[in-house]
Amino acid sequence: MVQAIISISDESNNVLNVIKAKYALKDKSAAIDLMAQQYEELVLEPELRPAYVKRAVKIGTEKPVRVGSAAALRARYA
Repeated sequence: MVQAIISISDESNNVLNVIKAKYALKDKSAAIDLMAQQYEELVLEPELRPAYVKRAVKIGTEKPVRVGSAAALRARYA
């Protein structure tokens, strides 16, 4: 666990107090952890381009190719 002394505005302090009360958290550190997790899910998760999603769905619906053994695979693509 990392400990830090931080300076925040009064408005940020009020937001932390609201989050702490809303989620029945023990302290403001837990509120900051919750905010960081939500921020990560919301902002840091990469969004997939619509063209990629279409292509992935199309590939998922295609019929699989049976190759049998490694030798058959080599013969097919050699």
